[in-house]
Amino acid sequence: MTVVHPIARAWITTGGTGAQNYDEFADDAEITAIIEANPHSALGIEMPHRAPESLGKSFLDALGDAVARLAEAKADGSYTPAEQVVVLYRISAPGEDSAYGLFAMVDTDQISTSADEPGLVIRNEDVFIAKVRERVALAEALGHLLSPVLLLQTGRGDELHAALAAATESAGAPAATDTDQAGRTHAIWLLGPGPQQDELTALAGGGELVVADGNHRSLAAQTGGLPRFLSVVTTPASVAIQPYNRLVSELTTTGDELLDRLRAAGATITPIDGPVEVPPAGGTVHLRLPGQGYAVTLPQDEGAARLENLDHALVERLLLRDALGLDPGDKRITYVGGDYPASWLTGEVDAGRAELAILIAPVTVDDFVAVNLAREKMPRKSTWFTPKARGGLVVAELPR
Repeated sequence: MTVVHPIARAWITTGGTGAQNYDEFADDAEITAIIEANPHSALGIEMPHRAPESLGKSFLDALGDAVARLAEAKADGSYTPAEQVVVLYRISAPGEDSAYGLFAMVDTDQISTSADEPGLVIRNEDVFIAKVRERVALAEALGHLLSPVLLLQTGRGDELHAALAAATESAGAPAATDTDQAGRTHAIWLLGPGPQQDELTALAGGGELVVADGNHRSLAAQTGGLPRFLSVVTTPASVAIQPYNRLVSELTTTGDELLDRLRAAGATITPIDGPVEVPPAGGTVHLRLPGQGYAVTLPQDEGAARLENLDHALVERLLLRDALGLDPGDKRITYVGGDYPASWLTGEVDAGRAELAILIAPVTVDDFVAVNLAREKMPRKSTWFTPKARGGLVVAELPR
Protein backbone atom coordinates (compact mmCIF):
# COMPACT_ATOMS: atom_id res chain seq x y z
CA MET A 1 0.00 0.00 0.00
CA THR A 2 1.49 3.33 -1.03
CA VAL A 3 1.78 6.26 1.37
CA VAL A 4 0.97 8.69 -1.48
CA HIS A 5 -2.70 9.26 -2.27
CA PRO A 6 -5.00 11.30 -4.54
CA ILE A 7 -6.38 14.57 -3.21
CA ALA A 8 -9.95 13.79 -2.15
CA ARG A 9 -11.16 17.32 -2.88
CA ALA A 10 -8.83 19.75 -4.61
CA TRP A 11 -9.19 23.32 -5.77
CA ILE A 12 -7.19 23.98 -8.92
CA THR A 13 -6.07 27.44 -9.95
CA THR A 14 -7.56 28.94 -13.07
CA GLY A 15 -4.64 31.38 -13.19
CA GLY A 16 -3.20 34.26 -11.23
CA THR A 17 -3.08 32.70 -7.75
CA GLY A 18 0.37 31.11 -7.86
CA ALA A 19 2.95 32.46 -5.44
CA GLN A 20 6.29 31.89 -3.84
CA ASN A 21 5.93 30.13 -0.51
CA TYR A 22 5.62 32.37 2.52
CA ASP A 23 9.15 31.59 3.80
CA GLU A 24 11.06 32.47 0.63
CA PHE A 25 11.44 36.18 1.36
CA ALA A 26 14.21 38.12 3.03
CA ASP A 27 11.93 41.11 3.68
CA ASP A 28 8.24 40.98 4.57
CA ALA A 29 7.70 44.22 2.64
CA GLU A 30 8.24 42.18 -0.54
CA ILE A 31 5.21 40.07 0.38
CA THR A 32 3.05 43.16 0.81
CA ALA A 33 4.20 44.53 -2.54
CA ILE A 34 3.38 41.25 -4.33
CA ILE A 35 -0.12 41.10 -2.82
CA GLU A 36 -0.71 44.76 -3.66
CA ALA A 37 0.26 44.12 -7.28
CA ASN A 38 -1.78 40.90 -7.46
CA PRO A 39 -4.61 40.68 -4.90
CA HIS A 40 -5.36 37.12 -6.10
CA SER A 41 -1.91 35.88 -4.99
CA ALA A 42 -2.09 33.01 -2.52
CA LEU A 43 0.30 35.01 -0.33
CA GLY A 44 -2.67 37.10 0.77
CA ILE A 45 -4.04 33.93 2.35
CA GLU A 46 -0.78 32.34 3.47
CA MET A 47 0.52 35.57 5.05
CA PRO A 48 -2.73 37.42 5.80
CA HIS A 49 -1.15 39.99 8.12
CA ARG A 50 1.11 41.16 5.27
CA ALA A 51 -1.72 42.03 2.90
CA PRO A 52 -2.06 45.81 2.50
CA GLU A 53 -5.52 45.99 4.06
CA SER A 54 -4.43 43.87 7.06
CA LEU A 55 -1.17 45.62 7.94
CA GLY A 56 -0.93 46.29 11.65
CA LYS A 57 -2.72 43.10 12.63
CA SER A 58 -0.89 40.13 14.11
CA PHE A 59 -0.84 36.83 12.21
CA LEU A 60 -3.53 35.34 14.47
CA ASP A 61 -5.70 38.44 14.32
CA ALA A 62 -5.57 38.36 10.50
CA LEU A 63 -6.73 34.74 10.17
CA GLY A 64 -10.30 35.84 9.58
CA ASP A 65 -9.07 37.90 6.62
CA ALA A 66 -7.36 34.77 5.24
CA VAL A 67 -10.61 32.79 5.49
CA ALA A 68 -12.51 35.54 3.69
CA ARG A 69 -9.92 35.80 0.91
CA LEU A 70 -9.98 32.06 0.23
CA ALA A 71 -13.78 32.01 0.16
CA GLU A 72 -13.78 34.94 -2.25
CA ALA A 73 -11.19 33.27 -4.51
CA LYS A 74 -13.29 30.12 -4.71
CA ALA A 75 -16.47 32.11 -5.36
CA ASP A 76 -15.01 34.31 -8.10
CA GLY A 77 -13.66 31.37 -10.09
CA SER A 78 -9.98 31.76 -9.23
CA TYR A 79 -10.10 28.08 -8.26
CA THR A 80 -12.16 25.24 -9.69
CA PRO A 81 -12.96 22.04 -7.75
CA ALA A 82 -11.83 18.51 -8.59
CA GLU A 83 -12.14 15.22 -6.74
CA GLN A 84 -9.85 12.20 -6.29
CA VAL A 85 -7.06 13.66 -8.41
CA VAL A 86 -3.31 13.81 -8.45
CA VAL A 87 -1.77 16.69 -10.35
CA LEU A 88 1.13 16.37 -12.76
CA TYR A 89 3.63 19.19 -12.36
CA ARG A 90 6.35 20.47 -14.66
CA ILE A 91 8.68 23.44 -14.15
CA SER A 92 10.53 24.56 -17.26
CA ALA A 93 12.68 27.40 -18.56
CA PRO A 94 14.74 27.97 -21.70
CA GLY A 95 18.18 26.43 -21.37
CA GLU A 96 17.26 24.37 -18.31
CA ASP A 97 16.27 20.74 -17.87
CA SER A 98 12.64 20.43 -16.87
CA ALA A 99 11.77 19.55 -13.30
CA TYR A 100 8.89 17.20 -12.54
CA GLY A 101 6.66 16.48 -9.57
CA LEU A 102 3.32 15.07 -8.48
CA PHE A 103 0.86 16.98 -6.27
CA ALA A 104 -0.70 14.45 -3.92
CA MET A 105 -1.52 13.75 -0.27
CA VAL A 106 0.95 11.88 1.94
CA ASP A 107 0.25 10.03 5.18
CA THR A 108 1.32 12.14 8.16
CA ASP A 109 1.98 9.10 10.33
CA GLN A 110 4.83 8.20 7.96
CA ILE A 111 6.92 11.18 9.12
CA SER A 112 10.03 10.00 10.92
CA THR A 113 12.55 12.24 12.64
CA SER A 114 14.98 9.63 14.01
CA ALA A 115 16.37 6.21 13.14
CA ASP A 116 14.22 4.48 15.79
CA GLU A 117 11.00 6.12 14.57
CA PRO A 118 9.34 4.14 11.75
CA GLY A 119 8.13 5.88 8.62
CA LEU A 120 8.98 6.57 4.98
CA VAL A 121 8.94 10.38 5.19
CA ILE A 122 12.22 11.61 6.64
CA ARG A 123 12.41 15.06 8.21
CA ASN A 124 15.79 15.83 9.74
CA GLU A 125 16.20 19.59 10.03
CA ASP A 126 15.76 21.82 13.05
CA VAL A 127 12.80 24.22 12.88
CA PHE A 128 11.51 27.38 14.53
CA ILE A 129 8.49 26.36 16.59
CA ALA A 130 6.79 29.77 16.33
CA LYS A 131 6.51 29.30 12.57
CA VAL A 132 5.04 25.84 13.09
CA ARG A 133 2.34 27.25 15.39
CA GLU A 134 1.37 29.80 12.72
CA ARG A 135 1.00 27.06 10.08
CA VAL A 136 -1.15 24.98 12.45
CA ALA A 137 -3.39 27.95 13.16
CA LEU A 138 -3.74 28.77 9.46
CA ALA A 139 -4.71 25.20 8.51
CA GLU A 140 -7.26 25.06 11.33
CA ALA A 141 -8.81 28.37 10.29
CA LEU A 142 -8.91 27.67 6.56
CA GLY A 143 -9.61 23.96 6.48
CA HIS A 144 -7.39 23.95 3.39
CA LEU A 145 -3.67 23.61 2.57
CA LEU A 146 -2.25 25.96 -0.07
CA SER A 147 1.51 25.29 0.09
CA PRO A 148 2.91 21.82 -0.55
CA VAL A 149 5.76 20.09 1.22
CA LEU A 150 8.47 19.22 -1.32
CA LEU A 151 9.51 15.57 -0.97
CA LEU A 152 12.45 13.87 -2.72
CA GLN A 153 11.76 10.30 -3.84
CA THR A 154 15.08 8.61 -3.07
CA GLY A 155 14.24 4.98 -3.83
CA ARG A 156 12.67 5.13 -7.30
CA GLY A 157 13.55 8.66 -8.32
CA ASP A 158 14.78 7.81 -11.81
CA GLU A 159 11.66 5.74 -12.58
CA LEU A 160 9.39 8.46 -11.25
CA HIS A 161 11.22 11.12 -13.26
CA ALA A 162 10.81 9.18 -16.50
CA ALA A 163 7.16 8.40 -15.78
CA LEU A 164 6.28 12.01 -14.99
CA ALA A 165 8.12 13.27 -18.09
CA ALA A 166 6.20 10.83 -20.26
CA ALA A 167 2.88 11.63 -18.57
CA THR A 168 3.20 15.39 -19.01
CA GLU A 169 4.37 14.98 -22.61
CA SER A 170 1.23 13.05 -23.51
CA ALA A 171 -1.21 14.99 -21.34
CA GLY A 172 -2.11 17.70 -23.85
CA ALA A 173 -2.67 21.31 -22.87
CA PRO A 174 -2.11 22.02 -19.16
CA ALA A 175 -4.99 22.91 -16.87
CA ALA A 176 -3.10 26.04 -15.85
CA THR A 177 0.30 27.67 -16.08
CA ASP A 178 2.05 30.24 -13.96
CA THR A 179 5.35 32.13 -14.29
CA ASP A 180 7.57 32.60 -11.25
CA GLN A 181 9.93 35.42 -10.30
CA ALA A 182 12.83 33.74 -12.13
CA GLY A 183 10.87 33.37 -15.38
CA ARG A 184 10.23 29.64 -15.04
CA THR A 185 6.90 28.26 -16.27
CA HIS A 186 4.95 26.10 -13.80
CA ALA A 187 2.42 23.88 -15.58
CA ILE A 188 -0.13 21.48 -14.05
CA TRP A 189 -2.36 18.71 -15.42
CA LEU A 190 -5.12 16.87 -13.53
CA LEU A 191 -5.07 13.10 -13.48
CA GLY A 192 -8.16 11.28 -12.22
CA PRO A 193 -8.64 7.71 -10.98
CA GLY A 194 -7.29 4.94 -13.16
CA PRO A 195 -4.22 2.79 -13.89
CA GLN A 196 -1.93 5.76 -14.63
CA GLN A 197 -2.83 7.44 -11.35
CA ASP A 198 -2.20 4.16 -9.52
CA GLU A 199 1.18 3.73 -11.23
CA LEU A 200 2.35 7.24 -10.38
CA THR A 201 1.26 7.14 -6.74
CA ALA A 202 3.00 3.77 -6.35
CA LEU A 203 6.21 5.18 -7.83
CA ALA A 204 5.94 8.34 -5.75
CA GLY A 205 5.59 6.28 -2.59
CA GLY A 206 8.02 3.58 -3.65
CA GLY A 207 10.95 4.52 -1.43
CA GLU A 208 11.97 6.81 1.37
CA LEU A 209 10.79 10.42 0.90
CA VAL A 210 13.08 13.15 2.21
CA VAL A 211 11.64 16.56 3.11
CA ALA A 212 13.50 18.98 0.84
CA ASP A 213 11.34 22.03 1.53
CA GLY A 214 8.55 22.43 4.06
CA ASN A 215 9.98 21.20 7.35
CA HIS A 216 7.70 23.60 9.24
CA ARG A 217 4.64 22.64 7.18
CA SER A 218 5.23 18.92 7.73
CA LEU A 219 5.63 19.37 11.48
CA ALA A 220 2.50 21.53 11.46
CA ALA A 221 0.59 18.62 9.91
CA GLN A 222 1.72 16.41 12.79
CA THR A 223 1.07 19.03 15.47
CA GLY A 224 -2.34 19.84 14.03
CA GLY A 225 -3.36 16.18 13.87
CA LEU A 226 -3.83 16.09 10.09
CA PRO A 227 -4.02 12.52 8.76
CA ARG A 228 -2.45 13.61 5.44
CA PHE A 229 -0.62 16.68 4.14
CA LEU A 230 -0.30 18.27 0.71
CA SER A 231 2.97 17.48 -1.03
CA VAL A 232 4.81 17.60 -4.29
CA VAL A 233 6.83 14.44 -4.71
CA THR A 234 9.78 15.20 -6.94
CA THR A 235 13.00 13.54 -8.05
CA PRO A 236 16.68 14.18 -7.25
CA ALA A 237 17.27 14.96 -10.94
CA SER A 238 14.70 17.77 -10.74
CA VAL A 239 16.38 19.88 -8.07
CA ALA A 240 19.60 21.58 -7.08
CA ILE A 241 20.68 23.11 -3.77
CA GLN A 242 21.59 26.79 -3.80
CA PRO A 243 23.36 28.78 -1.06
CA TYR A 244 21.48 29.61 2.13
CA ASN A 245 23.13 32.69 3.60
CA ARG A 246 22.67 34.84 6.70
CA LEU A 247 22.26 38.58 7.15
CA VAL A 248 22.68 40.19 10.57
CA SER A 249 20.99 43.56 10.91
CA GLU A 250 22.75 44.61 14.12
CA LEU A 251 25.96 43.30 15.68
CA THR A 252 26.34 42.90 19.45
CA THR A 253 29.94 44.11 19.25
CA THR A 254 32.23 45.90 16.82
CA GLY A 255 33.39 44.27 13.60
CA ASP A 256 37.00 44.26 14.83
CA GLU A 257 36.01 42.63 18.09
CA LEU A 258 34.02 40.00 16.21
CA LEU A 259 37.09 39.10 14.15
CA ASP A 260 39.25 39.00 17.29
CA ARG A 261 36.78 36.62 18.96
CA LEU A 262 36.80 34.34 15.92
CA ARG A 263 40.62 34.30 15.87
CA ALA A 264 40.66 33.47 19.58
CA ALA A 265 38.36 30.52 18.83
CA GLY A 266 40.87 29.23 16.28
CA ALA A 267 39.55 30.70 13.04
CA THR A 268 41.84 31.67 10.17
CA ILE A 269 40.85 35.01 8.66
CA THR A 270 42.06 36.46 5.35
CA PRO A 271 40.90 39.79 3.86
CA ILE A 272 39.15 39.59 0.49
CA ASP A 273 40.10 42.08 -2.20
CA GLY A 274 37.18 42.83 -4.50
CA PRO A 275 33.56 41.65 -4.38
CA VAL A 276 32.56 39.15 -1.70
CA GLU A 277 30.94 36.11 -3.33
CA VAL A 278 29.62 32.77 -2.11
CA PRO A 279 32.61 30.45 -1.48
CA PRO A 280 33.19 28.00 -4.35
CA ALA A 281 33.31 25.05 -1.94
CA GLY A 282 32.75 24.23 1.69
CA GLY A 283 35.32 24.69 4.45
CA THR A 284 35.48 28.48 4.29
CA VAL A 285 32.76 31.07 4.76
CA HIS A 286 32.85 34.64 3.49
CA LEU A 287 31.93 37.63 5.63
CA ARG A 288 31.07 41.16 4.58
CA LEU A 289 31.47 43.85 7.23
CA PRO A 290 31.16 47.54 6.38
CA GLY A 291 34.02 48.40 4.07
CA GLN A 292 35.74 45.01 3.97
CA GLY A 293 35.21 41.31 3.19
CA TYR A 294 36.91 38.32 4.78
CA ALA A 295 37.42 34.62 4.09
CA VAL A 296 37.05 32.75 7.37
CA THR A 297 37.95 29.13 8.03
CA LEU A 298 36.19 28.14 11.24
CA PRO A 299 37.86 25.43 13.36
CA GLN A 300 36.32 21.98 13.23
CA ASP A 301 35.82 19.77 16.24
CA GLU A 302 37.57 16.50 15.45
CA GLY A 303 35.62 14.71 18.17
CA ALA A 304 32.20 15.83 16.92
CA ALA A 305 29.83 14.18 14.47
CA ARG A 306 30.32 15.20 10.84
CA LEU A 307 27.17 17.28 10.81
CA GLU A 308 28.51 19.41 13.65
CA ASN A 309 31.35 20.39 11.32
CA LEU A 310 29.20 21.47 8.38
CA ASP A 311 29.71 25.14 7.57
CA HIS A 312 26.12 26.03 8.50
CA ALA A 313 26.51 24.34 11.90
CA LEU A 314 29.87 26.02 12.56
CA VAL A 315 28.43 29.42 11.67
CA GLU A 316 25.50 28.89 14.03
CA ARG A 317 27.66 27.64 16.90
CA LEU A 318 30.92 29.59 16.67
CA LEU A 319 29.93 32.82 14.95
CA LEU A 320 26.32 33.52 15.88
CA ARG A 321 26.08 31.90 19.32
CA ASP A 322 29.62 32.14 20.72
CA ALA A 323 31.07 35.25 19.07
CA LEU A 324 27.87 37.34 18.85
CA GLY A 325 25.72 35.80 21.60
CA LEU A 326 22.74 35.43 19.25
CA ASP A 327 20.21 32.62 19.36
CA PRO A 328 19.45 31.24 15.85
CA GLY A 329 15.89 32.54 16.16
CA ASP A 330 16.97 36.09 17.03
CA LYS A 331 15.07 38.65 14.93
CA ARG A 332 18.35 40.33 14.00
CA ILE A 333 19.24 37.29 11.86
CA THR A 334 17.63 36.92 8.43
CA TYR A 335 18.06 33.61 6.58
CA VAL A 336 18.46 34.50 2.92
CA GLY A 337 17.92 31.83 0.28
CA GLY A 338 19.69 31.38 -3.02
CA ASP A 339 17.16 33.45 -4.97
CA TYR A 340 19.06 36.48 -3.65
CA PRO A 341 22.57 36.92 -5.14
CA ALA A 342 25.66 37.64 -3.07
CA SER A 343 25.58 41.20 -4.36
CA TRP A 344 22.18 41.74 -2.70
CA LEU A 345 23.49 40.67 0.72
CA THR A 346 26.70 42.68 0.49
CA GLY A 347 24.67 45.61 -0.82
CA GLU A 348 22.51 45.55 2.31
CA VAL A 349 25.68 45.91 4.40
CA ASP A 350 27.17 48.61 2.19
CA ALA A 351 23.89 50.57 2.32
CA GLY A 352 23.82 50.43 6.13
CA ARG A 353 20.67 48.31 6.35
CA ALA A 354 22.65 45.41 7.86
CA GLU A 355 25.98 45.11 9.65
CA LEU A 356 27.12 41.62 8.58
CA ALA A 357 26.54 39.29 5.64
CA ILE A 358 27.58 35.63 5.97
CA LEU A 359 27.95 33.73 2.69
CA ILE A 360 28.08 29.94 2.88
CA ALA A 361 28.71 27.34 0.15
CA PRO A 362 25.72 25.04 -0.48
CA VAL A 363 25.71 21.34 0.34
CA THR A 364 25.19 18.93 -2.57
CA VAL A 365 21.99 16.99 -3.27
CA ASP A 366 23.88 13.71 -2.90
CA ASP A 367 25.26 14.77 0.50
CA PHE A 368 21.83 15.96 1.61
CA VAL A 369 20.20 12.66 0.69
CA ALA A 370 23.00 10.65 2.31
CA VAL A 371 22.73 12.63 5.55
CA ASN A 372 18.98 12.13 5.72
CA LEU A 373 19.06 8.45 4.88
CA ALA A 374 21.66 8.04 7.63
CA ARG A 375 19.06 9.70 9.88
CA GLU A 376 21.33 12.55 10.91
CA LYS A 377 19.92 16.04 11.49
CA MET A 378 20.76 18.91 9.15
CA PRO A 379 21.43 22.36 10.66
CA ARG A 380 18.39 24.62 10.40
CA LYS A 381 18.06 26.70 7.22
CA SER A 382 20.95 24.92 5.49
CA THR A 383 19.36 23.78 2.20
CA TRP A 384 17.68 26.02 -0.36
CA PHE A 385 16.29 23.78 -3.08
CA THR A 386 15.49 25.12 -6.54
CA PRO A 387 13.22 25.17 -8.34
CA LYS A 388 10.68 25.34 -5.56
CA ALA A 389 7.11 24.11 -5.83
CA ARG A 390 4.75 27.05 -6.21
CA GLY A 391 2.03 27.68 -3.64
CA GLY A 392 -1.56 28.45 -4.64
CA LEU A 393 -1.65 26.22 -7.73
CA VAL A 394 -3.27 23.22 -6.08
CA VAL A 395 -5.24 23.61 -2.85
CA ALA A 396 -6.22 20.60 -0.75
CA GLU A 397 -9.50 20.84 1.15
CA LEU A 398 -9.21 19.09 4.49
CA PRO A 399 -11.90 16.72 5.76
CA ARG A 400 -13.99 18.30 8.49
